[in-house]
Amino acid sequence: MTTTQRKGGRSREELKRLLPFLANPVQPGGVGPRVVQVPGALMAVDPADYRCSLLAMQLADEWTEYVAATAIKDHARSYESAIDRLCRYVEKVLGDEAEGASLADPNLFDTLVQWELSLPEGNAPSSTKPYMLASSLRILIIRRNDHPGRIVAPALARLARGPALVGTGERTERDEFTCEEKRALVRAAWESAHATRKRLEASWTLSEQGRHPDQGSWTSVRHLLWGFAHDEISVDDLRRFLPPSREWPPELVEFTAGPGKAPHPQAARLQLSRRLLASLYPTTLDLHAFRILLMDATGYTSEEVTGFGETEVEFLPKGVRLTLLKNRAGHLRHRAFRDQSPPAVPAPDGDDSGQIIVNWPRREASEVVRQLLDITARVRAKAAHVTDTLFVSAAVRPDYITVFDRWTPGRSRANFRHWLDTMGVEVKGERHIGRLRKSTKVEKAIVTEGRIGAAADDHTEETFANHYAQGTTLRILSGRTIATAQQHWFDQALDRVDGPTVVAGTEDVDQSLLEDTGLSAQEAEDIMTGQLDMGVSHCKNPYQSPFSRPGELCAAAPLRCLECRNAWILPSNLPQLLLFKAHLERLRTLLTPHAFTRLWGQSWVNLHAVLDDRAPEELAQARKHIEAGQAVLDLPLAAHTEFDA
Repeated sequence: MTTTQRKGGRSREELKRLLPFLANPVQPGGVGPRVVQVPGALMAVDPADYRCSLLAMQLADEWTEYVAATAIKDHARSYESAIDRLCRYVEKVLGDEAEGASLADPNLFDTLVQWELSLPEGNAPSSTKPYMLASSLRILIIRRNDHPGRIVAPALARLARGPALVGTGERTERDEFTCEEKRALVRAAWESAHATRKRLEASWTLSEQGRHPDQGSWTSVRHLLWGFAHDEISVDDLRRFLPPSREWPPELVEFTAGPGKAPHPQAARLQLSRRLLASLYPTTLDLHAFRILLMDATGYTSEEVTGFGETEVEFLPKGVRLTLLKNRAGHLRHRAFRDQSPPAVPAPDGDDSGQIIVNWPRREASEVVRQLLDITARVRAKAAHVTDTLFVSAAVRPDYITVFDRWTPGRSRANFRHWLDTMGVEVKGERHIGRLRKSTKVEKAIVTEGRIGAAADDHTEETFANHYAQGTTLRILSGRTIATAQQHWFDQALDRVDGPTVVAGTEDVDQSLLEDTGLSAQEAEDIMTGQLDMGVSHCKNPYQSPFSRPGELCAAAPLRCLECRNAWILPSNLPQLLLFKAHLERLRTLLTPHAFTRLWGQSWVNLHAVLDDRAPEELAQARKHIEAGQAVLDLPLAAHTEFDA
């Protein structure tokens, strides 16, 4: 068995040769292929295919036991690939000496190091594949070393337990589906589920109108359905008793290939067999809809919603309780899902922004489970060996054998991508079911207002941060939140330092002028009569100060008046402003530049802005008032003791 054959798939002859080893696995150290079966794949490592057969046997034994113990599925292929690539490398480097290669031989140390360092060759710099292969092989060596009856050279054991010699690479996290894509998925899933139910009900009703094909006809759809429904005929009977497809009546041709099409002459009987079985039992393609609906209704992973059996279902008066198992994390959870009330007001015509306009429940997990139980009931009765999942389907193998077994969603022409094409659902980016899980996590994060602890209720917060918080929606929402918070504090800062309103001019200010600038008549009168004089300015409302609580008298005047939006500076305040400038100049000599800027920087800037707008004649007149003792600046005692740098 060559590497090319592995990549291209196994022939029917190879599968027949491997099946006996799957039913009667080779004991550790025995002779024969090591076979592992996971949903949708049959993998094998035959030590006889390699010159280093002893090394291949040792690693393959650990591989089969490890897969059986951990129940891994998709990642089982990486261990097989690591064994194959190492053994090919050992053959190439050691030549004839490869026959003696063993994990008990310390001389294999340099070869293992060189092999691991060679893994990045032919891969992109950011590829994760080299690290995956290296870590897979290290796990097998460590597992063998932990076994008391299996010898591993100490140098090889230390190498396996040490740090990897290649980088981990960069993994690009999948983005979640957009809201529109997710709504389209849920809508299409409900359409598919109802179409499946109608198809099965119609076919079983039609089958009751038939009889045994020997008494009726081998080219009549209702008689063939009757035979399959009552287990009176098999797929092999169609191959033996059915006439060639060119002799079929139009009804049977259309049933087999569809309107306006003709079945393939050499595969017509197989095509008809699969069509008959799909009319009576759910297929692999049908069950994608129920996985989507359960993931949407529960928010849990694909592995969990397809991993509970009939005994793990308990219906409640208003919902359902499910037992969910996540093999990867070893978590077993019992979760109750309550039914949701339908929306009271449907979305208006043409508005698809907020609700899904359908006539069936959108997120009632109990309804989805009931329909799944009903649709798969007949398959589960024929697949009594499968008790850990409700996802079971019927299929006809190329060798005309009917199989009732657990669901294998990764099958070609029946996977999630093919389901999207069949239902006409358009999504951007990778068409992977894991993106739906991320969509539900994003919704939970939004509902919980970004609290990671609440959004990460079924895994660790670290997992949420590493795998779910990188989605486009959460990044946009985070950016908006940060921008909103920044704008909030910026606006508050502007409110605090907006500065006073300055009334310029050398002439006397009358009340009407103040009213024209935005003050009320009472406020203008109080300023004119000196009732609101705070020292260096007048105050529009000293009980609404940004430096004190609303309703309390401002406690920062007059030291902070130049930073207050309530302050009004009249020409008569110019002498006090010059005195306040002298006070700040004295503080500049006592405080460090950093401390002065922090405490008085804004007042200093605003003060200079006010004085720079004054004419030299005004400033000269104000200084004469000060020299004549006609202007005094009253400051609190604390203003003269501010020497802390």
